[in-house]
Amino acid sequence: MTPPAGRVLVVDDTEVNRDLLARRLKAMGHEVLLAANGKEALARLAAGDVDLMLLDIMMPELDGFGVLERLRFDPALNHVPVIMISAVDEIESVARAIELGATDYLPKPFHPIVLRARVAATLQKKRLEDQQRLRTREMERELEIGRRIQMDFLPESLPTLPGWQIASAFRPARQVSGDFYDAFPVGDGRVALVLADVCDKGVGAALFMALFRSLIRSLAELHAGGTTAGPAARSIVAITNDYIARTHGRSNMFATVFLALLDPATGKLAWVNGGHEPPIVRRRSGSIERLPPTGPAVGALPDMEYTPRDLRLESGDLLLAFTDGVTEERSPAGTFYGEDRLLAVVSAGYTSASALLARIESEVDAHRVRAATERADDLTMLAVLREG
Repeated sequence: MTPPAGRVLVVDDTEVNRDLLARRLKAMGHEVLLAANGKEALARLAAGDVDLMLLDIMMPELDGFGVLERLRFDPALNHVPVIMISAVDEIESVARAIELGATDYLPKPFHPIVLRARVAATLQKKRLEDQQRLRTREMERELEIGRRIQMDFLPESLPTLPGWQIASAFRPARQVSGDFYDAFPVGDGRVALVLADVCDKGVGAALFMALFRSLIRSLAELHAGGTTAGPAARSIVAITNDYIARTHGRSNMFATVFLALLDPATGKLAWVNGGHEPPIVRRRSGSIERLPPTGPAVGALPDMEYTPRDLRLESGDLLLAFTDGVTEERSPAGTFYGEDRLLAVVSAGYTSASALLARIESEVDAHRVRAATERADDLTMLAVLREG
């Protein structure tokens, strides 16, 4: 089968060579563009789609090496494959050109069979790469749509309570996340506080994040009103666990969940910890308490027990719930940020709940390999401060 034709740019300062290559390439069915030096070549490339460039090394104004250097750092053009045109005694220059990004080389004088084979092979490879780039762009568009949809699952605003501050931080490691937080009013003036981390990362975790969030919110609105807070918290987590385990058990997906029901009038907090990182309670005095798991991760197995517990947040007390994306961020040496550093930041004090989260996030970013790299895991925090 004859390979499909391409748009080929021939760059050579020798007119005879340009004409010879142009005739042979046209005979193969390709569209041919011509340039006499590197500057003309770059202008041709910028003017329209080019599938392949045959590039001479030694040329006036801008040689082949200069063209390769420009292509190397131009995202719009660095996907164009380049076959170097070289004499037999220029093999060291060819090696340098390949190091700069050239795909192949074509020795002078041009042999028709070699020319056909190398042009056809290079064009075929480019078409495969073009298809891959197209698929990648389509996937990125789908992930961006998923990211926007997922952000809609998070609360647009947090409840405003007289005498209380509620703040959040959410930094996904990828476009979509398995973490989520929520804070919303339920019956009798209570506020539900949720922080959860679905196992794994990426699209699968994001899909289950939406499921967990919807179940917990709907069950909280159903069970929290007019019911003792502790039993209500236990029912919300237990029913969510049983539904996920029985309906989606084959997916082997589960989440660690911290759920609390806060009475703003009294500061009483009924909470359940389903296998989650123990949240931190910093008392106004500076003492630290932890809220350890009171049951296993949610959704792994049915009929699990989740024991509710109570505490009271007094004036000046703060509750901080977080996912392991905070403590397990790594430094260049591979060390975790760790709970000791987190506790040191919380113990040092804060002017507001949001200021504390901003400082923690800044410290974690400073600990990372470098700010531009992908996070090791999703970072999510929820802080509740009783003013005083």
